[in-house]
Amino acid sequence: MKPIPSGQRDGTGEPALSDSPSMGEAPVILSFDVEEHYRIEAAAGLSLDPDLKARSGGRLVPATDWVLDLLGRHGIQATFFIVGEIARTDPGLVRAVHAAGHEVGSHGWDHRRVLSMSPEEFRRDLRQSCDALAQVTGVGIQGYRAPTFSIVRRTAWALDVLAEEGLLYDSSIYPVRHDRYGVPDAPRGPFLAEGDGGGTILELPPALLRLPGMNLPVGGGGYFRLLPPVLLERALGQIRRDCRPAVAMLYFHPWEFDPDQPRLPLNPLSRFRTYVGLRRSGTRLESLLRRHRFVRAVDVARQLNARRDELDVFRPGTGL
Repeated sequence: MKPIPSGQRDGTGEPALSDSPSMGEAPVILSFDVEEHYRIEAAAGLSLDPDLKARSGGRLVPATDWVLDLLGRHGIQATFFIVGEIARTDPGLVRAVHAAGHEVGSHGWDHRRVLSMSPEEFRRDLRQSCDALAQVTGVGIQGYRAPTFSIVRRTAWALDVLAEEGLLYDSSIYPVRHDRYGVPDAPRGPFLAEGDGGGTILELPPALLRLPGMNLPVGGGGYFRLLPPVLLERALGQIRRDCRPAVAMLYFHPWEFDPDQPRLPLNPLSRFRTYVGLRRSGTRLESLLRRHRFVRAVDVARQLNARRDELDVFRPGTGL
């Protein structure tokens, strides 16, 4: 089939994917992980003052509203991976995201890492989150992102569960080395991730910059706040040049654009990772939105699943 130039449509109403360096800018998937700030992994195990926890949780709606307003002004639709429990505690927030035309995906039930669950616990967690979000939005949930990218080598069995439960795609495998997550030898572009039991699911990994001997994570989160923006631009250019299909995934959190939020009592390293750069993150995001063409993950996933035979297969559990 003749490729469709980037920027045109593929007949389904969705932005076409780029297959060639000469075809212009490839789409960039824009995603947000939505959880109350006190749920972050850096705060796991902390005994938080109830008042601090309440004030921290109360910032979620205004921070997410700020993101929704910004995207609306730029005419951009994104994917929001939302903690399922929020569909019970604040269904209006989930409805607002869906009503604005954004995709709602699952970010687990209560932001517990997959590493802390058995396969059956994970299945229950996934079903509970997807059911709660679907009840609010009225549409089925197609995508999943594990809290703290916690699908790693020893939790590759989770890919089988995702495939068995009918998810269209996953975005939990980060091809980097990190003290909390990462499968460093995973492909940089979209691929079929195969679980320990042989189940496969489309994987959309976050963007990284390939450097000699290492993959530098630049696809969002703290890296967006801490690293010079030129590194992200280099990564996006590298993906357009080297990856087929040329698709990049970026991720953020609404709390990262709320500089006045109450600070959690984190250790020095976590405090640095979490709070440095908050006051410039909003300006950086707005600048980024003006430079690229953004799409929802589900729209890319539908196209890629129609051409699965063209994608590489990777088994995180074995590294093959």
